[in-house]
Amino acid sequence: MIICQVAEPQVARLCAEAQECMVMDMGDLDCIFAVICNVVTKSESPDEALEMAKLISSKIPQKSSDKPALRLKMYDTIFVQSVQPALNLAIHGKVTEHVIPSFKNVESFLKEWNIGISDQRQLFLTIVNVLKEHKKCAFLAKESFKFLTKYLATFSGEDVHTLSKAKEEAVRTIVEFVKASDMFQCDLLNMPAVEQLEKDAKHALAYQLMKFFLTKRLDAYLEFQAANPDLLKSYCLVHEDSITKMRLISLMDLGSDESGRIPYGAIRDTLHINVDEVELWVVKALIAKLMDCKMDQMNQMVIVSLVCVSRCTERVFGEEQWLTLRTKLATWRGNIANVISTIRANRMADDGSQAVHLTDLWEENSLRLEIVMEHFPAPGDIS
Repeated sequence: MIICQVAEPQVARLCAEAQECMVMDMGDLDCIFAVICNVVTKSESPDEALEMAKLISSKIPQKSSDKPALRLKMYDTIFVQSVQPALNLAIHGKVTEHVIPSFKNVESFLKEWNIGISDQRQLFLTIVNVLKEHKKCAFLAKESFKFLTKYLATFSGEDVHTLSKAKEEAVRTIVEFVKASDMFQCDLLNMPAVEQLEKDAKHALAYQLMKFFLTKRLDAYLEFQAANPDLLKSYCLVHEDSITKMRLISLMDLGSDESGRIPYGAIRDTLHINVDEVELWVVKALIAKLMDCKMDQMNQMVIVSLVCVSRCTERVFGEEQWLTLRTKLATWRGNIANVISTIRANRMADDGSQAVHLTDLWEENSLRLEIVMEHFPAPGDIS
């Protein structure tokens, strides 16, 4: 602490000189700031080094509107514990595009620095607000939703009082999901921060709205909307856009049927469309990668592929979905074992080398499936 007190006037002087040098060549400024940061290496303990780094970093955001991009580059030199102040500087200096690429490393930052839960929550919300400015980009809109979800996940295991602090952001996350035209699945239903809204007097309808998008079809949504005509407007949601999304979700749900065959008539009735619009909506689902299917125009039937483990995207993936997937994998393993036995039994009757080659291929696939099953959670382990 004594070193910090002694170093503070020197740091202030050096930073002031660096401020005057901002008109200089970028390389010269880097050298000057590297010399300033070298003060940190003279400390006698990691705690002192951290305090000195904080002291130096506190000088950077002063006059944040003056050459903000250059100031962000200085933060890169300090690096340690400078993410939050760097974000604040980027926001105030209106140069957030310079910090967005670093968001992909946030998880490694959190682990390396062992940042507390409170600071994590502040960091996630700051990132969300940065990304909010760039929501015209679909990828960044998804990134914003991802960090909102990470924020809500930090409340798992908290008491009722602490959970209540996440209500507004939980509603915000629900609205973002419903509004997004290219998001059809999420894990919000099982998050305590979101579950608390179910019995909340103010936000219960928002929770129900999310539940309709994750578990129901278009008919149920239309009934809900008719009973609560002002709900969507209160959250700046557009009814027509919600219908479009629910139609795709309903079609995806139809495709999850075990038969793998969907009559055009069923699609027409479920989506509330004319029969000549059926193929258009199937194509939309294919483009959105919600289904893997083909259209049999002669028989007016959509044939959902049987090749994939899941022929359609699951809106939620909880215990029931894990158990279903486990059952399917076990069935595949049994089928492969039967094929191997059949090939072996008929090996002598066919071309020997070819039969041996086929057997080897099947056994290799069977081994891979065994490895997958070994690492698959048992029913009792699924939570």
